[in-house]
Amino acid sequence: MDTLEQDRQIIQKVISEYAQIPYAYGEIERHTVFDCSSDRYLLMIVGWEKVRQVHGCIIHIKIINGKIWIHRDGTEDGIANELLNAGIPKERIVLGFKSPKIRKHTGFAVA
Repeated sequence: MDTLEQDRQIIQKVISEYAQIPYAYGEIERHTVFDCSSDRYLLMIVGWEKVRQVHGCIIHIKIINGKIWIHRDGTEDGIANELLNAGIPKERIVLGFKSPKIRKHTGFAVA
């Protein structure tokens, strides 16, 4: 299996596992969005917390030029750590939600 296909499978598995974690309050659904042709992967939430609508993106990952760009990470422990544990090396993970000036100090890929 080539690296790109392996990355896709790892990302989908990790996001799917997060999608199984129930919310402690509200009637909130989790939706995975996997667009393999554009290499975009998301975990969305939608629902209601009492009278307030809840809608948003918890995780947004995109594969760009062989690197895993994390654009949104709303997890407690960090999705980058999950990707590391699954075998994706640090030098291929970009914390896209960090400014380029800060990114070079994270130990992850710059771009």
